[in-house]
Amino acid sequence: MNKYYLGIDTSAYTTSVGIVNEEGQVILDLRKRLKVARNKRGLRQQEAVFQHIKNLPEMFAKVSETIDINDLLVISASTKPRNIEKSYMPVFVVGKEQAFIISKLLNIPYKEFSHQEGHISAGIIGTALEREENFLAFHISGGTTELLFVDNRRENFNIERIGGTLDISVGQLVDRIGVKLGLDFPCGEEMDCLSQNGSIINKKIPLSIKDTWSNFSGYENFFYDIIDSKKYLTEDIIKTLFYTIYLCLEKIIVNSCMSFNIRKVLLIGGVASNIFIRKNLSESLSKRGIDLYIPPIEYCSDNGIGTAYLGNVKNDNR
Repeated sequence: MNKYYLGIDTSAYTTSVGIVNEEGQVILDLRKRLKVARNKRGLRQQEAVFQHIKNLPEMFAKVSETIDINDLLVISASTKPRNIEKSYMPVFVVGKEQAFIISKLLNIPYKEFSHQEGHISAGIIGTALEREENFLAFHISGGTTELLFVDNRRENFNIERIGGTLDISVGQLVDRIGVKLGLDFPCGEEMDCLSQNGSIINKKIPLSIKDTWSNFSGYENFFYDIIDSKKYLTEDIIKTLFYTIYLCLEKIIVNSCMSFNIRKVLLIGGVASNIFIRKNLSESLSKRGIDLYIPPIEYCSDNGIGTAYLGNVKNDNR
């Protein structure tokens, strides 16, 4: 008889519910992107909370149609953004409270993890990193650009931030340039499509990198000037933006691998789904003897699968 693990993730822009079995196979992967009004650059937390509350009942109905809920062994939730003190966002309270209530009704264990741990777990399922003691993870998304040293302990992850951004995230940079170009927020997916027909603008772009840290806000002004000049095609601007991001990420990863003597790196977060960045990072790092692990595109963005998987393989991190 199959037994299952259920995970809930209520992040800033996506409601997610995932189910895996005891072998780590994905049984159900439900996601609903939160609605953002046109010409807006994001959602207020109270708006996101309201949408999560509306989305979850429909998802739970789908769960009961897919499995016998009496076969659930553990229910887990992402309850905070990261594994650091005072890490908090109201949106995660929705999933936390719903998961806790269901666990009590079913009389099964309830576990709490961070949103970032969920991303890491979704990225390592079925890879050699599941058994690796230490590896680096680069979390690049709308709210986060963090290079992490991951100690993959049996009982739980121990995560240390060792690099990344000193100001805005890569995802923020992408969305701000996209909105400036007249695209709807969030812009990443549409920009990825447009860039396929673009060419890199032959313009020297200064990289702001020191060791394993970078400043991305300067690129925002740089690309605003390019857009305002009205000299270049939209797809060329976007392709050049992704090329700039790729160069920054490559430099940070290479520097970190040299500093920490680690050759295995996991790329996670919504920006990791970008086709240009995935392809070029994989090729360039492979030539340097660095093993880059990138999840399938569907597991780069926010999901409940990683949280469900954690319920099986790790202890509660409260």
